[in-house]
Amino acid sequence: MEYLTFNKESLVNLEYSLNREILSTNRAGGYLSTTLPLCNTRKYHGLMVLPLPEFNGENHVLLSCVDDKIVTHERNFNLGIHKFPEKYSPKGHKYLVDFKYSPTPTLWYRVGNIQLKKELLFVHNKEQVMIRYTVEKSPYPIKLEINPLLAFRNAHALTHANLVANTKYEEVERGAGYQLYAGFPTLYMQVNKKCDWVANPSWFYNVEYKEEVDRGYEGHEDLFMPGYFEASLKEGDKIIFSASTEVCNVKQFTRLFNQETKRRPSKASFEDCLRNSASQFIVHNKKKTQVIAGYPWFGRWGRDTFIALPGLTLSLGDTKTCLKVLDSLVGEMKDGMFPNTDLEDATLFNSVDAPLWFFWVLQRYLEVDEDGSAMLWKKYGKTMMEILDAYTNGKAPYNIQMKENGLIWQGEEGYALTWMDAVVDGKPVTPRRGYAVEICALWYNALRFTLSLAKKVGKEKKVGKWKDIPSLIERHFMDVFYVEKGGYLADYVDENGRNLDVRPNQIFAISLPFSVVDPDRQRRIVDRIRSDLFTIKGLRTLSPSNFQYKGKYYGDQKTRDNAYHQGTVWPWLLGHFFASYIKVHGRAATIPLAEEVLQRFEDDMVQYGIGSIPEIYEGDPPHYSRGAISQAWSVAEVIRILKFIQKHKN
Repeated sequence: MEYLTFNKESLVNLEYSLNREILSTNRAGGYLSTTLPLCNTRKYHGLMVLPLPEFNGENHVLLSCVDDKIVTHERNFNLGIHKFPEKYSPKGHKYLVDFKYSPTPTLWYRVGNIQLKKELLFVHNKEQVMIRYTVEKSPYPIKLEINPLLAFRNAHALTHANLVANTKYEEVERGAGYQLYAGFPTLYMQVNKKCDWVANPSWFYNVEYKEEVDRGYEGHEDLFMPGYFEASLKEGDKIIFSASTEVCNVKQFTRLFNQETKRRPSKASFEDCLRNSASQFIVHNKKKTQVIAGYPWFGRWGRDTFIALPGLTLSLGDTKTCLKVLDSLVGEMKDGMFPNTDLEDATLFNSVDAPLWFFWVLQRYLEVDEDGSAMLWKKYGKTMMEILDAYTNGKAPYNIQMKENGLIWQGEEGYALTWMDAVVDGKPVTPRRGYAVEICALWYNALRFTLSLAKKVGKEKKVGKWKDIPSLIERHFMDVFYVEKGGYLADYVDENGRNLDVRPNQIFAISLPFSVVDPDRQRRIVDRIRSDLFTIKGLRTLSPSNFQYKGKYYGDQKTRDNAYHQGTVWPWLLGHFFASYIKVHGRAATIPLAEEVLQRFEDDMVQYGIGSIPEIYEGDPPHYSRGAISQAWSVAEVIRILKFIQKHKN
């Protein structure tokens, strides 16, 4: 049996198959995503979702889905499936007999003695989706109808039947082009076999996206059906449908499809799937190389990029891409701060820790390239000093500044500047204004690394004004944060004193290369985290003993945001947990635990987001997968754990 396959029993069971989603990207920001039986359950699902520069680079669903129909001399068999209020129609999933994820998502349908194979392919670095149909078995000729359904709307929105949509089409070779609304690109739909295009413009009403309804959003929309292709086929025949933002040469479809299939990375093992998933987050677009934070609804986030970058690139030996991403971000830096997103109307420099994670990436880089110190200083020395200046000169936004004790104070009322950034009704759910433990730990690490790198390359004088700050921090950090009675670090400290919630942010004070915590208390802190926060899927964001703890994650956005960092499990924290655990407990105790964790993540390869790791899990067992189906820093840190195990076992 191949690694990622699903049989008929799994596919026809909608309770099972609709809760397993597939993802494929073009490595340039576009993606296709849907469920195993190709029934869209989210407004973010679609066979062609593209970031459109005409609309500020936001993702837009152009091609929602393609319904297929087998027509014989006796009857019609509709292979599509859609959810409507109270029912599914048509019910094409009942004809599914097999699904294979590699090399590209492939489905097999059986109708009597007829067997049809359907392969989905998003061409890399192009805005083109292809579907290849193969009649593997048929005792007589059949007709195949290919019926595309169009959305042409923002991925965060929904569309409805209207009189504004332009239903006229442009004739092209073996197909038609549609531009439903001004400002959108034209979507050209073509096939590589002579057949009929039957224009039959109409609306497909009231499609329901159950995941949106469950999440408290509006979940019903109307899709535009422009018409259908009708082809006569016999056993052994193949036909390729293409949807693209440019007119394509239909004679090249077969060659392109075969070439693209051969280029697809292997998905024959757990590590193969992680590598493939990692590559889907890296987007090469024009002059920038960026990291998508998660699919299907996240864009580029500065903090997430720095945290995920080592696992996505360096752990896999890809130093070149790592540097390209860093260069892209450095080009956006302003006054020592990085923008949190890449949207022109939202370039708020409201991530207090993103610049400090930049130093951590450089440290990880030197683990791969031990001779890279001079190169890093030449490329990024000025950037490093600009960042340190931003934190020490008091000119950073949102009251981010170093105090007399060397620690970083941050935050203004109503803002959440750390990674625990959920806001409900204008108020942070986890207000962490003041001295946040991980911010101060990251600051100390950044200072020590800068001083050590400058010394190594003979540039000590350039960083002389910061040389006394680390020792200042060492004198004050533990007095400010350490809770002797509980053996852990306070989460943050403000004018009212210590916040005593047991949260995972304290792990960074130990996991970072330069730790400000002495070895004896490192052990106590790690053991407290193990007992209160550790799960097999990640670290909880709050101890279950806390009255604010929420072990379930469901409901509308307000309910979910209130639980987002109040007990929810985050896989990305595990990389830092194991980096800390091995420091205090050694290899013999750490490796078996890490291997058990990896085995549980391998089980997830056929759950939720197929072949990837989700954003979060519920805090309570059995820790159901939640959030985005594929999250960059989740995948990155699981890769780091895998390489961590391989390194120490060797």
